[in-house]
Amino acid sequence: MADRPSEEPRPDSGESIPDEVWEKFVQDTEGKIRDSAPKEPSARARMVTARLREQEARGELPEGWRTGSAAWQEMNGRAARRRKLWAVLGVPVAIAVAVVAVRPSLLPGDPFGTAESRAAAAPLPPETAAPTAPPESADPETPTLDNPFAGSPALRWAEGEAGIVVPKATPVGSLSEAQVGQALQQARQLLVDANLDPATLRGGRPETALAVIDPRQTDLLGRLDRSLRKPDKDHDPLLMFSRFDPDELRPVGDVVKTRGRMTFKAGKRASVVVHADYTFVYPVVRTEDGASEVARTIVRRVLDVELSDPAKYQVTPGKIAVVRYDQEIGNSACDVYDGYLHPQFSTAEPTGAPPTGPTTDPYDRSQDIDTNREEGCGTVSRT
Repeated sequence: MADRPSEEPRPDSGESIPDEVWEKFVQDTEGKIRDSAPKEPSARARMVTARLREQEARGELPEGWRTGSAAWQEMNGRAARRRKLWAVLGVPVAIAVAVVAVRPSLLPGDPFGTAESRAAAAPLPPETAAPTAPPESADPETPTLDNPFAGSPALRWAEGEAGIVVPKATPVGSLSEAQVGQALQQARQLLVDANLDPATLRGGRPETALAVIDPRQTDLLGRLDRSLRKPDKDHDPLLMFSRFDPDELRPVGDVVKTRGRMTFKAGKRASVVVHADYTFVYPVVRTEDGASEVARTIVRRVLDVELSDPAKYQVTPGKIAVVRYDQEIGNSACDVYDGYLHPQFSTAEPTGAPPTGPTTDPYDRSQDIDTNREEGCGTVSRT
């Protein structure tokens, strides 16, 4: 190891060189800077330098006398400070580089385009009116078990119940704000239990949805009960409920994507009519061992319910009457009436009858469901 210089004060700072600084300097000089670093002054040169400094302090030397080793010592002190400054600055610089590597969007101007990619996946604001066009096509990514909504416009939709937003209630006719609010909440309960409840999706009986319907609607409740117990073409529970056969399919994760809107207006019978229009996207996988292909079924439901003033009409207080329920189902087997949705997998043989209807976009919410459409089963342009 090189000799340690004497504890002479540095002429420019008045401070001693700490041991660790000198040792660090020696280590550095043994690396790449060794060839270019100035040589350490000899012991004799240090003695001469000390004597010259004493003469300078007494005013016995002219200005400009500092040359050779004395000048080198002063220059080397500045170089050592520069190296130390770089070392100290290097730590936060390294931290900054690491942070940018994790979050490159922090760089001014977003040179890597991460803001754009985040915007593409950012949640959409709630739907407040019918869109003017179908959603744009997403990248044709294949859904996976880890990302079941890849390549789907639903990637940016709300999750489950969060997508069913109830508007603020206001009085309607003879109905109070509380009564209107009750109608809105019961319409929401019906939608949630019929389309999002895990038990319902596994084929269970949607008791909550059935419980909010006015028991005076005996015909409707009778048809729904019959469809749940013994489904067939004339009694199809899928007209109101979303259900999958648990022996055939299981959901991928616990998220169903939801998008739509709810509105209300005055009805004709001293009532408030709640209009709901929602689309649900269900990713599923087959239950067989090793199955990994993800399929998505898209169900759009339009529901109109009414709550009438019990003081003016014979209705059950606190219950809603279903005025309309309609649906469009994308990617489910045609002409299969076992009460379950049957999405098509590319690696499996088709089930049901071949589709005969037109090709439609199941994500298109810009038009109302055509109530005059012919019965039949078409194809979907995407899932």
